[in-house]
Amino acid sequence: MSNTTSTSDEHRRHAQQGYTIEVATISTSRYHEHGSVRDPEDADDVSGAIIVDALRESGHTVRYTLLPDDLDMIQHWFAEAMDGDAIVTTGGTGLSPGDLTIEAIRPLLGKEMPGFGEIFRLKSMDEIGYAAMLTRAVAGVARGRAVFCMPGSPNAVRLGIEIIAPELGHVIEHARGRV
Repeated sequence: MSNTTSTSDEHRRHAQQGYTIEVATISTSRYHEHGSVRDPEDADDVSGAIIVDALRESGHTVRYTLLPDDLDMIQHWFAEAMDGDAIVTTGGTGLSPGDLTIEAIRPLLGKEMPGFGEIFRLKSMDEIGYAAMLTRAVAGVARGRAVFCMPGSPNAVRLGIEIIAPELGHVIEHARGRV
């Protein structure tokens, strides 16, 4: 085993503890129908439930919020979400004028992690072909917190959480400057 592999494996082992993850589904239509709920089941939110369930199964504490596509509300929530170790959003990443998640969160990132979006789109090619070019998925670091924004469809969320979950602790530790 090379020293690089050994070091990488050590970082991952160190980062296997449970963290507090702030999760938001951003959907104006769902928000208008269900209001400001704190559980994806209360909003009939399949995508939010996929994220929450996967992160809890990985041993993390998860706090869920439902938000509309409103720049100020998203940024206000994001500021409060800094209490957690990481932030994961779903929805509001499309190309329509009302989709504002990326526009709300990207300016708050101190550093971007372009590999997440690149891998997400590459893996999406297997499912949706060249339509993957429409996918806006971003990740980065904001004030020592790992941040992931992904599309809102259940299939996109399954793919995104498959990418995020195994590396989440490792990313959080890097964001904190501990590795």
